[in-house]
Amino acid sequence: MTPTLRTDRLLLEPYVPEDEEDFVALFQDTDVSRWMGDGPSTEAEDRALFERVFTKVYARDLFDVWAVRRDGRLIGHAEIKRTDAVDGHEVVYALTPAVWGSGLGTELAQAVVAHGFGALGLSEIHATVAAENKASLTLLERIGFEHVRDVEEDDGSTTRVLTRHR
Repeated sequence: MTPTLRTDRLLLEPYVPEDEEDFVALFQDTDVSRWMGDGPSTEAEDRALFERVFTKVYARDLFDVWAVRRDGRLIGHAEIKRTDAVDGHEVVYALTPAVWGSGLGTELAQAVVAHGFGALGLSEIHATVAAENKASLTLLERIGFEHVRDVEEDDGSTTRVLTRHR
């Protein structure tokens, strides 16, 4: 079961059904979704994704996925999961643009990484980031991730793979 994590300014806790509208709004924000997965998706796809968090991820205890809150308000999303793309565990995070540049991304990423190394006992954690996403690349490098390789995607874009060792 996904545990609750706390930082100085953030609360990471499992989603509740009442989070659906805020979850969809976060994932429908093109400034956020352009960096997530395969890019922007439809509202129906984001609603289906939210439903799968409950029917698959939580129901089967597949991996940890959190609603990220500040002062009681949902401001982001985070997860740590096994993925074949990097043959290991990957950290995923997103915050609403209203809080970008406030240090909350660093705080969030550090909390998820600490959980991976601590509670999950991982020896390394990966991140896959679009080469154009300079803010995320800078954040990850600042907290100890190192660029290990590039992946050329079918659409011609480049994804950077970064790794941090315990």
